[in-house]
Amino acid sequence: MEAAVTPRVRRPRPKVVTLTDAAAARVKEIMGRADKPYAGLRVGVKNGGCAGQEYVFEYAAEAGPLDEVVEDQGVTILIEPKAILFLVGTQIDYETTKLSSKFVFHNPNETDACGCGESVTIQPAAEREA
Repeated sequence: MEAAVTPRVRRPRPKVVTLTDAAAARVKEIMGRADKPYAGLRVGVKNGGCAGQEYVFEYAAEAGPLDEVVEDQGVTILIEPKAILFLVGTQIDYETTKLSSKFVFHNPNETDACGCGESVTIQPAAEREA
């Protein structure tokens, strides 16, 4: 007698990043005023700044073959493959104060930040769990 093989249903993976309502509204506004249509907003991490790393935002004409594509609140976010472990669990917010307006990353993987708030130190999620 042969055993019946039941396909295993995979649970949905959590989103690498999420947006607050304010961040989603601001991204939609910025993308709506772009000079041409874009596939989404590319989010990444690069080396730089006094704490070692900086967040990067840029228009993305198309998704790269290995990009993580996140759809959140009507916004398409494309995450560079090398940045995924640095951004897992991050919430992107948009804050307006009397003196400035900016995107703010609430990243559980940050271990340090510089005094000016422009750069951070991020420990990849896989290394933290080891």
